[in-house]
Amino acid sequence: MKKLSPRAVSLIASLLTLVGPAFADDAPPPALAKVGMVTRQFVDEQRKNWSGTAARPIRVAIWYPARDTARETETVGAPMFDGGTVAPDAPVSANAVTYPLILLSHGTGGSAIQLMWLGRYLAARGYVVAAINHHGNTGVEKYVAQGFVLFWERPRDVSVAIDRLLEDPLVGPRIDRKRIGAAGFSLGGYTVLALAGGEFSLERFNQFCASPSRDFTCGPQAEFPDARRQFDALKDSDPVVRASMARSHDAVQDPRIRAVFAIAPVLGGGFSKRGLKAVKIPVALVVGDGDRVAPPQTNAQFFADNIKGAHLTVLPGGVGHYTFLSDCTTEGRGGLPICRDAGGVNRAAIHIQVSQMAVEFFAAALKGDGPAT
Repeated sequence: MKKLSPRAVSLIASLLTLVGPAFADDAPPPALAKVGMVTRQFVDEQRKNWSGTAARPIRVAIWYPARDTARETETVGAPMFDGGTVAPDAPVSANAVTYPLILLSHGTGGSAIQLMWLGRYLAARGYVVAAINHHGNTGVEKYVAQGFVLFWERPRDVSVAIDRLLEDPLVGPRIDRKRIGAAGFSLGGYTVLALAGGEFSLERFNQFCASPSRDFTCGPQAEFPDARRQFDALKDSDPVVRASMARSHDAVQDPRIRAVFAIAPVLGGGFSKRGLKAVKIPVALVVGDGDRVAPPQTNAQFFADNIKGAHLTVLPGGVGHYTFLSDCTTEGRGGLPICRDAGGVNRAAIHIQVSQMAVEFFAAALKGDGPAT
């Protein structure tokens, strides 16, 4: 297949902002909903926080279709990143419909807000979207080594969040329980593929990292390069760590999740071909051809080759790993390397293109005619 130039990719993405979701040639595009936002402080009583002092926190940002009278006045985001305009605590749309639910899982050391570009886009088109801050591995709290090393706790966060969201008085009654999907970036990509049934093996990943095929995911991560050393100092004495290690081989597949969208997923070296055969739901993957953090060949391409029916899109023109984070402020672009994309890469345009891909994928995969807006 002929690769598109970065300029062509940018043009296509710009056009997608005009046409919105797919619709009949003789029909006008559906109106976009205003986007409401709330946050929730859930806990998992079955697991301890990393300090062992309380239940494990599961903090969630929720975006949803709001009523037409809602005022989108507040811009939410981290200091270095642009967030987006939302209507805080607005009532859910008065339309007498239920909406699909999409769970979002951030990358290593990231946060729910860094995927707000995708969450807002989906919510405006008729989805309830919930992005999770994974305890100990999120920038909204102090990093801890356990949160970076014991990443198999992340899929459980998503499953518990689903439980709590279905009970939530604001959005719970408006969720279509038969149409639940998940999307994740980087380590969040691993998270949603594990929820889909992919069986990760720590032993296999260690073997991969000891082989000539090892990739960037095997080394210390820039977000917390000292994580492994700190973890090794406490792994034999910390009861919360020991409990987590005992769960490392447990199945985490969640049958309520009926489709997953993985953006630049990592840890492909920890999966075998056999371990991916259990994935029976629709899977879409997207990665940039300039990704050096999650090299496509050992990650997204491996998943696509070994998950039946999976569809992979490789974005051309030097699209890198951190292109999938929120667009950055002027301050961010001046001070953070992860805010700088390769020449010719338009981060905002890539976000629109990938968001539209997600809308079309979930509309088809979740067996509906597309969500109501």
